[in-house]
Amino acid sequence: MHETVDKGHGRLEIRRIWASSDLNGYLEFPCHKQVMRIERITEMLKSGKQRHEVVFGITSLSPEKASPERLLELNRGHWSIENSLHHVRDTTFDEDRSQIRTKTAPQVMATLKNLAISILRLNSFTNIASALRHFAAQQHLSLALIGL
Repeated sequence: MHETVDKGHGRLEIRRIWASSDLNGYLEFPCHKQVMRIERITEMLKSGKQRHEVVFGITSLSPEKASPERLLELNRGHWSIENSLHHVRDTTFDEDRSQIRTKTAPQVMATLKNLAISILRLNSFTNIASALRHFAAQQHLSLALIGL
């Protein structure tokens, strides 16, 4: 078991994780090494409103490779990646106001935007908006990013 307490952004967040390998041999799930239960309790400091959430997971990481503390870090890290990608897409590409809504076009555009962000990050650009402006002004340089 591991617990973290964070205070910030007007919230108090408590996260607890319980991890176990006791079910190994009982579960019919490929490559499982541990099961986990993650509990999140969030209190809004101004209003006092609370949210309580419990999720369960299975991982192929053994207890030697990932302690409960590490599993909680990995779980939190997933959301930071998810949030940073959506934040960039929302702010830089103004995705919330997109008029592309039919058939597979929204998925195609999201994939192309993710590809552009990934290419820029792989080339060590941290400010995606600035990088896009740079390559829009010098379009001939953009092909060099993918080796052409």
